[in-house]
Amino acid sequence: MARKPVSTPPEAAPPAADPRRRAVDALMKLAVERRWDEIELPDIATEAGLTLAQLRGLFPSKLAMLGGVTRIVDDAVLASSSDDLAGEPVKERLFDLVMRRLDAMAPYKAGLRKIAPVIRRDPLALAALNRGAVNSWRYMLASAGIPTEDALGHLRVQGAVLLMARVSEAWLDDDEPELSKTMARLDRELKTAGRIMARVEDVQRLTAPFRGLARAICSGRPLKARRRERASERGEDNEDYAPAI
Repeated sequence: MARKPVSTPPEAAPPAADPRRRAVDALMKLAVERRWDEIELPDIATEAGLTLAQLRGLFPSKLAMLGGVTRIVDDAVLASSSDDLAGEPVKERLFDLVMRRLDAMAPYKAGLRKIAPVIRRDPLALAALNRGAVNSWRYMLASAGIPTEDALGHLRVQGAVLLMARVSEAWLDDDEPELSKTMARLDRELKTAGRIMARVEDVQRLTAPFRGLARAICSGRPLKARRRERASERGEDNEDYAPAI
């Protein structure tokens, strides 16, 4: 008797892609084909294989989906972070960080090239995207071992956002495989940023005593009491601070 063939179970279907990623990818695909103001929310939902209600649960607007590109890039860069450049100068670490971000942005370059001129003409959109970029670069700088929570942390973060924006302009117009124009622009921007930060740090150091005095004055304690506390901390016995007999 012939042997009954054994049936092979069907292969499991690959897991569905992250719906947020599908929505972002759909927007960026449509951005290559249409003008920004011609892309409607139902179009994005259809392209992403989502219902309009599902899309609404993921993103409140097209601009939020555009901000989703930043999150995707953040995840890619943070996942590839290492300590290889930990001992290198800040400029080298930033150069590597920006180039890795541009590598992660490459799949969206065609769409971003179409969207960027429109967004640059919209101050409200720029302000909204800047908030997301600040959050992004706080993590980017932290991943490169650059402080973000000290007195100059906010300035470093916002400076990195501006640097990335300027370099991205060159990157969007750079079709050379080696990105030589982009890297030249990045090198110039890093040198400028380095000079600015060096001056700011000098001012920070020079004004530190005056800021301390201002904080003491604003604390509301009498000057004589503050002197008495400092003398006590040093173990001094000064007649200015001695009690009357």
